[in-house]
Amino acid sequence: MNTAARPTQSYTLALTVLATVFFMWGFATVLNDILVPHLKAVFSLNYGQSLLIQFVFYLAYLLMALPAAKLLERIGYKLSIVFGLVGMALSAAGFVPAAMLGSYGVFLLALYLLASSITLLQVAANPYVAVIGAPETASSRLNLVQALNSAGTTVAPLFGGMLILARSSSGTSEATDVVLTAQQRAADVQAVELPYLIIAGILIALAFLVWKVRLPDLGKENRRAARAERAKHSLWRHRNLVFGVPAICLYLVSEIGIGSTLVNFISMPNIGAMSHAAAASYVSIFWGGAMAGRFVGALLLRWVAPARLLAAVSIGALVLAAIAITTQGHLAMWSLIAVGLCHSIMFPTIFTLGIKGLGPLTEEGSGLLIMAIAGGAASALQGVLADHIGLQLSYLLPAVCYVYVLFYALWGSKPTDVLQDERLS
Repeated sequence: MNTAARPTQSYTLALTVLATVFFMWGFATVLNDILVPHLKAVFSLNYGQSLLIQFVFYLAYLLMALPAAKLLERIGYKLSIVFGLVGMALSAAGFVPAAMLGSYGVFLLALYLLASSITLLQVAANPYVAVIGAPETASSRLNLVQALNSAGTTVAPLFGGMLILARSSSGTSEATDVVLTAQQRAADVQAVELPYLIIAGILIALAFLVWKVRLPDLGKENRRAARAERAKHSLWRHRNLVFGVPAICLYLVSEIGIGSTLVNFISMPNIGAMSHAAAASYVSIFWGGAMAGRFVGALLLRWVAPARLLAAVSIGALVLAAIAITTQGHLAMWSLIAVGLCHSIMFPTIFTLGIKGLGPLTEEGSGLLIMAIAGGAASALQGVLADHIGLQLSYLLPAVCYVYVLFYALWGSKPTDVLQDERLS
């Protein structure tokens, strides 16, 4: 099928709708950064226990990515996205019984189901955006829609700060280790019900919109042809994919580890000395930096080689993390917040470098890269480190992750055994 035969307008509409999907899953994902300190206080958890929120959430990527890829192959992109949105809505509604029961375990189950639905969206939407247009602008295009994902991550902490932390006794207290009464604990746990019901309603409306809008598909015939072609090749001959999987994994360790602990870090007396509700607005700035960086990155990647830009931001993140570890006060606080700007292009650029040259193996390669998002579960290690060596020193973990991302940018991302993908040409 000739690309010219496809109306450009259909691509624009598809990307606009998908950008909204990216926004909503980013919003729901980063709301975890508010849940971690909130449920830590409500259930009197230590850092390691509270980061089980991120552990079970990102464990879903490990367990569900390949099944999601198989489902995508069977039902296509559009239905996969609709199913993912409906699943997210039902999972968000599951926070109501979790709050009514006052059970941390039920919250973790609802989060696992929510992440399983987001995994299906990730598996479908990321490669769809990458292959829907010209291959040479894939990184730029994916960075652009990921910028809308970052818009969701920027708004989410403000939303959670107002509707969860500011409506709870633990969130408005300036004490770092507030002890709640039974009555306060019961009231605080119910603060999550309204925000997640609002999210569920929006997701149902978005699923209906995606169902009604025409999205260009590869078509069943092309997918069958691609399956036959895939049998002739091996994923493991592609260095950029093999090294890209741990790059995604380690990037998520750093992103989730920092985002999940930022409220607690900023609230520390020797850093920002403020309540959790006040610190939430600074988490929004952290994710806002990622959003701004992706918009700028989408433009820069039209002229700068993706690997070169990835190397630059990994060095920047490493330097900023070192400053946050070794200093105090606002210098440490703003250095860690500024890491968000360096995070901006990491995921979409690693992703597009990882699937470059995979041809008919693109879906399987995408499934492995999405599965690597399970690295976010390993951010629980930062909680363990924080409990043993202190929260500030625990940021040594993301610093080590940036070293690997730099290695990937300089050498690991160079493609081998490049295949031609003719499905949209």
